[in-house]
Amino acid sequence: MSSSPTGLLATAAAILERLRQERPLIHHITNLVVTNTTANATLAIGASPVMAHAPEEVAEMARAARALVLNIGTLSREQVEAMLLAGEAAAEAGVPIILDPVGAGATAYRTETVQRLLDRLPVTVLRGNGAEVAILAGGEATVRGVDGVQAGDVATLVRTLAQERQLVAAATGATDWVSDGRAVLAVENGHPWLQLVTGTGCMATSVVAAFVAVHPNPLEATAAALAAFGLAAEQAAQEAQGPGTLQARLLDSLHGLTPAQLAQGARLRRVA
Repeated sequence: MSSSPTGLLATAAAILERLRQERPLIHHITNLVVTNTTANATLAIGASPVMAHAPEEVAEMARAARALVLNIGTLSREQVEAMLLAGEAAAEAGVPIILDPVGAGATAYRTETVQRLLDRLPVTVLRGNGAEVAILAGGEATVRGVDGVQAGDVATLVRTLAQERQLVAAATGATDWVSDGRAVLAVENGHPWLQLVTGTGCMATSVVAAFVAVHPNPLEATAAALAAFGLAAEQAAQEAQGPGTLQARLLDSLHGLTPAQLAQGARLRRVA
């Protein structure tokens, strides 16, 4: 992996270009609040979404996909069963698994479900907010509903979680921190209005899955995806009047983002 900013930006642009050429199928088992939103974000960035939840078909769908997204936002017993079936099939087929631990730490059931998924499945990337990552890394954080309101040294916590679970951990916020347990990358693209639109974190997870689907290094792919998503949000906010219009503009910006714009506008650096 190149540690120079120029190398990271060139890699990000190349991943986006490959994504647009290959249009990978991304299988989502996600929450009821964001199903439509994340499907549209996946389409806008250049991939193809499928939102299949039934335990009877998820294994078959996961094997056919290029990446699998597991999002625990609105949990049920049947959904957890489906996630495990899909995850096991994805693992057998070599399909990367991207886990979004929505609200981990808010209730025992959510936290235990994430731990169960991590214990049973070879998760490739875990993408959450700083509080969710802190809870899973054994740090201190306060989670209210599905929103994290306090976390500690997030850069250290993502590396700790990545080391312990042998995956790429990403914590998004004012600065996004991404680690594979060794390197730590910082992404400084984004806009404060993202916090005022339901599902933007879930959208970011879908974009991560699309990038991971076409690039063999999940650390590079995750950081590039978060830079692309944050840059698209910055572009969208320039023409939006507030969070309502930001959501529509964000889809337009994801769709219109070019590799050259990403290489020029991404604020992506290695910090460790």
